[in-house]
Amino acid sequence: MKFSIITLFPQLINAYISESIIKRAIEKNKIVIEIIDLRNFGINSHNQVDDYQFGGGKGMVLMVEPVVKAINSVKTADSLVILTSPQGKTWNQKLANQYRVQEKHLIIVCGHYEGFDERILDYVDLEISIGDYVLTGGEIASLILIDSIARLVDGVIAQESHQNDSFENDLLDHPVYTKPVEFENKVVPQVLLSGHHANIEKFRQQGRIKNTYNKRPDLLKEENLSIEDLKYLQELKNTKGE
Repeated sequence: MKFSIITLFPQLINAYISESIIKRAIEKNKIVIEIIDLRNFGINSHNQVDDYQFGGGKGMVLMVEPVVKAINSVKTADSLVILTSPQGKTWNQKLANQYRVQEKHLIIVCGHYEGFDERILDYVDLEISIGDYVLTGGEIASLILIDSIARLVDGVIAQESHQNDSFENDLLDHPVYTKPVEFENKVVPQVLLSGHHANIEKFRQQGRIKNTYNKRPDLLKEENLSIEDLKYLQELKNTKGE
């Protein structure tokens, strides 16, 4: 899968993709990340990419011409063009899975400054927001999109590592523990030390349900739960999540 990021701050992107899982995914040719410096498409001798907004108001606005030129420089028939914007559709795990399966090439335009010329929207397929807040630029948002998709690509991480992630199957992840077994009188649940795989899986599934019920009850979809899961959920309701 290929990602093309159109940005004014290529070094910011480079710093992130040069580390950890994303770096290894690139080295193993599981994903390709292309960084396009918007300044290379600026107008006049100053490579200008932004200007004051018509009608007055504070803040600089990204100009339509440099952005469109940058998009066209990498766009193909397989491309989906995304603009990071607080006005866009809110990103979530389902969308990450959807684009991992359906798309071959994502072009991500990093929004910036006070905003962008409205005409840019005629050249993108959708706007994406990572939450109901405003950032100084879209670079962080673009990296969140790439990270959340790339880890789902076959061979980037072990499949079982993300199958039970939070938000998969409309549940949060179960609690996890590591050494030491005891710390300040707080002990790892004995079932995890038992080696009994069926009991461990039951414990983890109940942990997923309990975490979701207590922290994000809006995610719970009872129609997706087994009879045993529904019985446990009722117990949680009777004890108010204890």
